[in-house]
This record gives sequence, structure tokens and C-alpha cells, in this order.
Amino acid sequence: MATTATQNPASSGQPMAESSTSAAAAAAVYQRLHPDSYLSRYLAKDYRPDGRTVKQWRDVSINAGSISTAEGSALVRMGETTIVCGIKAEVAEPNTSTPEEGFVVPNVDLPAICSPKFKPGPPGDEAQTLSNWLNDLIVSSQTLPTSSLCIRPGKAVWAIYIDVVCINYDGNAFDATVLAVMAALRNTRLPRANWNDETSKVVCVRDETYPLPLGRIPLSCSFGIFRSSYLLPDPTSFEAPLLPTTLTIALDEQSRGYLVRNEGLGGVTGQSGEKIVAEAWALAEKRAKELREILQDSVAA
Repeated sequence: MATTATQNPASSGQPMAESSTSAAAAAAVYQRLHPDSYLSRYLAKDYRPDGRTVKQWRDVSINAGSISTAEGSALVRMGETTIVCGIKAEVAEPNTSTPEEGFVVPNVDLPAICSPKFKPGPPGDEAQTLSNWLNDLIVSSQTLPTSSLCIRPGKAVWAIYIDVVCINYDGNAFDATVLAVMAALRNTRLPRANWNDETSKVVCVRDETYPLPLGRIPLSCSFGIFRSSYLLPDPTSFEAPLLPTTLTIALDEQSRGYLVRNEGLGGVTGQSGEKIVAEAWALAEKRAKELREILQDSVAA
């Protein structure tokens, strides 16, 4: 009698699963050994390695007021990059040269826990660069005028400490940092502070709080330029080392630029460079508008 062999469904799927695993492993090896070529193959098909199209930005979320011990705070996720910003305020004595101006002190930390590329110890070059960029942006845009932080001229002012910590790094930390800082500043509430002439001290009324007197709210949009022809918004940590040129544009509510930085070995010179900058500016205007809507929704929530 002839018998019919039956095949186990689990065993029938095994070769396919093994084939898929082998292909993924081979792709991972190729990505590690030939990252430039790996990225080029994706871009040739109008895609990025993380599944985005060439001109697509990563998804963004904002959670304002995430730190109860701070005067203001925000947590921002931009793709896999995650940034936390906390605002602390202290009463300080003003400088004699600027008796009616307070202090705004931003600091960005990229700890070893957020990525293998960072080591324990004092702040590295990238963290210091981000801190300097953030300070330049706040000063140039007058986001928080120091003159608005005066409690009593020559006697007492507010010192606002802006502490930013990256808890997961997947590239483009500056855009996420700026968004987190702006969200945290909008979330900040200071206690009512009064100068007492009799005691020569400041008395804070914790039950009475008020928002910071903010000025312009710039938002940052960063790009990488690959092989002088591909403009890549919001580069990841895999893409960033392969991009010889990066371009950062920070725009306020009226699309006025308060920070434009070109870092790298070219790519934005001549007529082709002008075309790339014009395209980046148009993309930045659209992106900044989208981020502003997300920022507004987070404050309303």
C-alpha cells in the first residue's frame, strides 16, 4: 500500500526562517563593513536604512512637566533619541556691571549611559559644542531676556539653570535638545519673589507662581549632506558619521533664522550649494511649523 508522507508545519517553515535570519545577519555584516555603500543602496531607492523616505523626518513626542522637583521640565522623543530637560531657578546677586539682569545658564550632558560612543568622565567635545550652540541660540533669539529676571536692581535677580540630559542617543541631539528646552521653558513657573528692605532678603511666595516672560521661541532643524547630492533631514547616529557636511537652521515663529551653521568639508558652495541651502530652508520652515504645533499641543495638555 502506498503511503503519503505528511510534513510538519513547523519544520516546513524552518528553512524559510533560517534563510531570513541568514539574510539579516549578512545585511548587518555588510552594514558594519561597508556603511557608505550600504547607505548609498538605500538612498538610490529613495529610502533610508530606518525605513524613512529620503526627505522624511522622524516622529516626535513631547511630555511637558515630567519632573515634579523642577520649576519646569519636558521629555522629548525624536525617533529613538530621547532628551530630558529640567529648569531650576535660584535667587542670585547680579553682576555690578549689569545690576538689572539675571542669568541663564544652559548645560547639555551626553552621559555614557545614552550611547556606547560616549565615555564616563567630564563632558566631551560634542556635549560642550551643543551647550555652546544652545547658549548662542537663546541669546541671539532673546528667548529669555535676562532683563526680565530682575527682582530688585543691584540686589537680587533670578538665575535660571537649564539642564539637558540625553538618556538615549540616536543622532541629531541638537534638534531634540532645542525642542525639549523650549517645552520646558514654557512649562516653567516661578514663585512670586519680593524684596524685603528691612531684612535685605528676597521672600518667595510659593503659592503664587507665574510663567517665564518668554520672547521668541526658535526651533532647530538639522540636515546631513551625503555625496553632495542627497539632503538628509534629521540624520541618525548611523548616518551622521557618513555625512561630511551638516547644516543646522533654527527658525522662530515668523521663520526668521537665529542660528545657521554649516559644519564639515563643503557641500554648500557654489550654485549647487545655494540650491541645497534653499531646499533645506524650505524643508526647515515646514518642519518648524509641525514642531510648533506639537509644542503647542503639549502645553495645552
